[in-house]
Amino acid sequence: MQAKPHHLIPTKFPSPIQLPPLYPIPSLQKPKAPRVISISSPDTRTVSIPLTVDDQDNRTSDDSVAAFWDYQFLFVSQRSETAEPVTLRVLDGAIPPDFPSGTYYLTGPGLFTDDHGSTVHPLDGHGYLRAFSIDGVAGEVKFMARYVKTEAQVEEHDPDTDTWRFTHRGPFSVLKGGKKLGNTKVMKNVANTSVLRWGERLLCLWEGGEPYEIESGTLDTMGRFNLMDGCDSLVDAPGKERGDGGDIWDLAAGLLKPILYGVFKMPPKRLLSHYKIDAKRDRLLTVSCNAEDMLLPRSSFTFSEFDSEFNLLQRQEFDIPDHLMIHDWALTDTHYILFANRIKLDVIGSMTAVCGLSPMISALAVNPNKSTTPVYLLPRFPETSIGRNRDWRVPVELPSQKWLLHVGNAFEAEDDSGNLEIQLHAATCSYHWFNFQKMFGYDWQTGKLDPSMMNLKEGKDKLPHLVQVSINFDSDGAVQRCSVEPLNQWIKPADFPTINPSFSGNNNAYVYAATSSGSRQTLPHFPFDTVVKLNVLDKSVSTWSVGARRFIGEPIFVAKGGEEDDGYLLVIEYAVAIQRCYLVILNAKRIGESDALVARLEVPRHLNFPLGFHGFWANNN
Repeated sequence: MQAKPHHLIPTKFPSPIQLPPLYPIPSLQKPKAPRVISISSPDTRTVSIPLTVDDQDNRTSDDSVAAFWDYQFLFVSQRSETAEPVTLRVLDGAIPPDFPSGTYYLTGPGLFTDDHGSTVHPLDGHGYLRAFSIDGVAGEVKFMARYVKTEAQVEEHDPDTDTWRFTHRGPFSVLKGGKKLGNTKVMKNVANTSVLRWGERLLCLWEGGEPYEIESGTLDTMGRFNLMDGCDSLVDAPGKERGDGGDIWDLAAGLLKPILYGVFKMPPKRLLSHYKIDAKRDRLLTVSCNAEDMLLPRSSFTFSEFDSEFNLLQRQEFDIPDHLMIHDWALTDTHYILFANRIKLDVIGSMTAVCGLSPMISALAVNPNKSTTPVYLLPRFPETSIGRNRDWRVPVELPSQKWLLHVGNAFEAEDDSGNLEIQLHAATCSYHWFNFQKMFGYDWQTGKLDPSMMNLKEGKDKLPHLVQVSINFDSDGAVQRCSVEPLNQWIKPADFPTINPSFSGNNNAYVYAATSSGSRQTLPHFPFDTVVKLNVLDKSVSTWSVGARRFIGEPIFVAKGGEEDDGYLLVIEYAVAIQRCYLVILNAKRIGESDALVARLEVPRHLNFPLGFHGFWANNN
């Protein structure tokens, strides 16, 4: 059979009247004028979208239908790969000669729709690794993009015909064109969440299993890389840190293990996709937890620390007597910090999920029955922890309820009297907004994405936003004060906080994040279109925004000099209306000024890619 040419997956477009009922389309109810704009779809068709603005050339229309399609185009699939480096064309500015030579890696989902009628949640999309190699001296950027050849990807993709058939349900999806009832292929390791280059290894990580190692020169997949070897030996270790009620839950875990491991083929341990780098000690830190803990009112977390050659330096396991779902976490010189994102078992959802009638994640729901936020401060080095007598099993209760999404930085400072302050900068959201089954507005029953989930008209304070958490202890470890407040009083929805990595764990001055200008009425909060720079010392705020109907992903800091903001920010710009992606380089010092843009480079249209998740900058030296 002749191989099909590489192309972008056709998106199946509903007519405007089939938009989700939660998303208002007032322009269709009272049209002012029969005008249209045309948007090219990924399979080269043209979609005509009605506009109701007085100026037909106004491409910033707040028309709900155009906004709906813009949102869909942000998650369009990409089947094409490029193993040979492609030199990107510079559209604006120039790459500065002092730009450090290195590679910006960005991972995320690349494929959402197969050739047999199934569409999956973005979190279940196969990992698509993008690499931008930047040479400041030569003034050029070379681009590569490859799928991570996980076991699921190899099973679901036929390279001879370049066709896809989803066989794994994935935690957040159901299949339409594949086996639905009785499908036990749940844990679909897609290696699509974060990327790391540590020592001589390049790894793509996912939330539910081992990372995959990638050859950095070709982006070939080398196979799984075991970062959790030996974790099981801690289960009965004499020095294991335990919470309450270990015996009864050990019994329950013993009953669950044969089902989860044997029937659903879940790995005994799942590695969290977020890692930390301790620049002071030159260490990589990871966290893993037990698969069965997802269904039990207790949580076991194993923290591992590695040197630059992946030699294990230390490992500790903590049992916490609460049902938690942790995505990101924080690190200081002496503590691991966990925000207790509390969850509970959904009995009805569990039954439908096991049968294959709903996503497996339907078995879980958020648990908002506490008005506070428990924060666990786990001793990294027990001999140096706060007040030798402090019981880490007793969390610090923050005075408001927050679901933690991503951490920008955390640090601690001790005065001469032994009093300690721990401060953390992060993105959090409301328990009353966060919903496992509706992240990104995904509707698993229709396979469509509803922008209204991410763009609440009322109560935008429920959406992701930046906060500063401060906890003060006396020399005996007693809590003196704890607070949580908007970071620099920036109340617009925002996420993906980042800093100069050289200042990680230190009292940093600057936090960068993706946020929204709020200029578009029907997409006021997400997707993000603005980079915000917050000076936490003088409380100033400055921003840089992309143009109309353009969005951005996570910003990444590339350090150049010794000053904290002496460097560049890398961010991907998604021009959804024309289906283009751009690599944007910003001067971190000049955010808020007219000359903040250093360079904008165009990714060829046939390699246009969907929204990425997390990236990593690796210097060549």
